[in-house]
Amino acid sequence: MKVFPDDLLYSREHVWVRIDGALATIGITDYAQEKLGEVLAIELNRIESEVERDEPFGTIESAKGVVELISPVSGEITGINEDITDDIGIINSDPHDTGWIIIIEMKDAQELDDLLDAREYYEYVLQETEDD
Repeated sequence: MKVFPDDLLYSREHVWVRIDGALATIGITDYAQEKLGEVLAIELNRIESEVERDEPFGTIESAKGVVELISPVSGEITGINEDITDDIGIINSDPHDTGWIIIIEMKDAQELDDLLDAREYYEYVLQETEDD
């Protein structure tokens, strides 16, 4: 079973969040990239576009299909990781660090209360793998 960084929060849609003030850096978890297999392409909403919690901010394509990326917070996209547009494989090789996907300026930090810490996410993934 994977180990998940303690400095991140996690959604049940397998997206992680790193908080810096009002900014939320977002990526997919190591578990998610493993389930997807080799990531082939990503399409994202534009910088300055608004996203709502539990709504898609883009799609990710792998050999297994196309999956919507679900935002764990509401706000405005203020940054996109240009490195992954040049080398999509970063998402597979380093999903919790250099493989980050977008930065959102959050509208409501209280939305973070609904996310899981590393231990809770680990237990959630464990339960999900048992159900498979």
